[in-house]
Amino acid sequence: MNTLPSAPTHCCFCAMQCAMELHADGAVKPLPHPINGGKLCVLGLTSGELLGHADRLRTPLVRKGGRLEPTSWEEALEVAVQGFRHIAAEHGKNANAVYGGGSLSNEKAYLLGKFARLALGTPHVDYNGRYCMSAAAAAQNLALGLDRGLNRPLADLPRYDVILLVGSNAAECLPMLMPHLQRAKEGGTRFIVVDPRRTTTANLAALHLAPRPGTDLALANSLLYLLAEAQQLDYDFIAERTQGFEEALRAVQGCTAAWAAEVCGLMPREIEQAAQLLASARKALILTGRGADQNARGVATTLAFINLALALGAEFGTLTGQANGQGGREMGQKADQLPGYRDVEDPADRRAVARVWGVEPEQLPGKGYSAFEILQAIARGEIRGMLVMGANPIPSSPHSDWVRENLARMDHLVVIDSFLSETARHAKVVLPGALWCEEDGTTTNLEGRVVLRRAVCPPPKGARSDLEILCALAVGLGAGQYFRYGSPKEVYDELRRATKGAKADYYGITWERLEAGEELFWPCPSEDHPGTPRPFAERFAHADGRARFIPTPFRPSAEEPAAPYPLYLTTGRVLYHYLTGNHTRRLERLKKKCPEPLLEVHPETAQRLGLAEGDLAEVSSQRASARYRVKYNPKIRPDTLFVPFHWDGQQAINRLMNPVLDPICQMPEFKVAAVSLSPVAQAEATLFSNETQMGAKGNPVVESFFA
Repeated sequence: MNTLPSAPTHCCFCAMQCAMELHADGAVKPLPHPINGGKLCVLGLTSGELLGHADRLRTPLVRKGGRLEPTSWEEALEVAVQGFRHIAAEHGKNANAVYGGGSLSNEKAYLLGKFARLALGTPHVDYNGRYCMSAAAAAQNLALGLDRGLNRPLADLPRYDVILLVGSNAAECLPMLMPHLQRAKEGGTRFIVVDPRRTTTANLAALHLAPRPGTDLALANSLLYLLAEAQQLDYDFIAERTQGFEEALRAVQGCTAAWAAEVCGLMPREIEQAAQLLASARKALILTGRGADQNARGVATTLAFINLALALGAEFGTLTGQANGQGGREMGQKADQLPGYRDVEDPADRRAVARVWGVEPEQLPGKGYSAFEILQAIARGEIRGMLVMGANPIPSSPHSDWVRENLARMDHLVVIDSFLSETARHAKVVLPGALWCEEDGTTTNLEGRVVLRRAVCPPPKGARSDLEILCALAVGLGAGQYFRYGSPKEVYDELRRATKGAKADYYGITWERLEAGEELFWPCPSEDHPGTPRPFAERFAHADGRARFIPTPFRPSAEEPAAPYPLYLTTGRVLYHYLTGNHTRRLERLKKKCPEPLLEVHPETAQRLGLAEGDLAEVSSQRASARYRVKYNPKIRPDTLFVPFHWDGQQAINRLMNPVLDPICQMPEFKVAAVSLSPVAQAEATLFSNETQMGAKGNPVVESFFA
């Protein structure tokens, strides 16, 4: 019997936030819960192995003579603070920036936004969710008046006759969503799955559509056109609960099945079948994932699927990815938002937050740069100092080599992390922070459900909690009066007050109610309110209660295949790793399952180029080249290559991706790039294998940093 300390908590990886019991020795036991039904995926079951890991950072590091060297906390904090102070004095407060993460707890995301605006006095605070949820969030805000992700409990999924799932390989990205989807299928739900690959998720499908990457917008527009032509829309719903339908319908005129088939690389009959399935549904649900919106047309693409849902009287949701991807984008670590989804440029919203923070509204900076715009400003020399917490922007950003070069040249880069990420390796100061299970906190899962993650133990000797580090930095910067907290609960209580009356109102979701096990979904405006699991059941969140149709004329990807780059490249996840792999690639069980990124190629394409399975091949775009082992996949489009993005350095596939941004939300073009593919000579392949093996053994330069 395990007698070590344990705590009920929730997984640190995806937005399902599965419930589990974690012991201080790393042992994990799934807990019964509506989210995960007493089961865990391989990531959750392995997560406890991060506790006590040999690679944990246990001492601060400061760059001296070009090398990161161990130092005391006093010196590290002093160097960090003085660097930010010097930049502000020489170049102005706006020359500093903050870069956060969608896996941070609500408390950390909240405090990071407050730190940027009050301690650094900069408007430039954003987070890695800009790279995954910003398009879907912007679209839902525009069309529905509120971004609430899935916006219904998971238990609702079997209610639908048809579910259209666009751009999500849930089996590998949100594994514990699959039992819910499978239960729906067993109850009679028919699935249409849209993905350039026939993934495990697509095995649910009554109909699988494999369009060219970046063409989902054309598919959505064509489906709306076909259903309108067949008079298969819900005109009563359109009249009673929406506005703008005629303008949206005019924007899809001419989007025939033949036209969309040409654009998408499908057969007209496939698109017609999808329309017929949707028309046959008594109640349909349209769900989008990052495959649909992680591109420079992401907002328009999501809006097009929302238009389709509204026209059918169907329901719409989007699948949040990161652990706290929902809460992380609500709490003020975003360039245009204050806590509670308050608008940083709205006078009433500014007054509400300033009142809670004890400052004048004029003290709050306005709208700042988004995540990739921060990196562009660094390249211009406009931003010279940056604090990074809960993110690894080098491998996670498009055109990663360019990002690496610019971060390496920064005057002052400070990173708070529990492991030495690729970004941290280029920092001026590295501050060892806490794992998710070493600090109490709340997160908000993909349903909008708020959960309490309890700490099982404190951070190891030499590391500190992230909240403690932020408060210490704030004190050094002369803003300590705004950062007096004795616990994460005190931060949460302030967070509740800052969101009171806002769109994302957490005021009624008290810490005590969460401790008591209540199932609570925001908005929850009072302590006796039951929460809101289905925010659009009776009205949408615009002032008049109506959803908006928004015209979405088609435009192609910024980069289409043509000589000398004749193939599509798309990226995604694999089951055994998460985000940039800074955690999962350190876990032996996961690393053995998936030790390196593989290049998925259709056998016909590979054989035409003289590539056997297991050969080393070079993929090249206009920005970079990378080498990967070939994996035959007969279930991928012959014109498309797939590489997962969980690796850094030369294996980071984002090195090849296009940094063009969506004009509304500044989402980069992650899901489509034009590339070439060629074999690598045997001698070079042997050298590559040797270098890969050396890299897998660890970097001797940094091994001494770990106690």
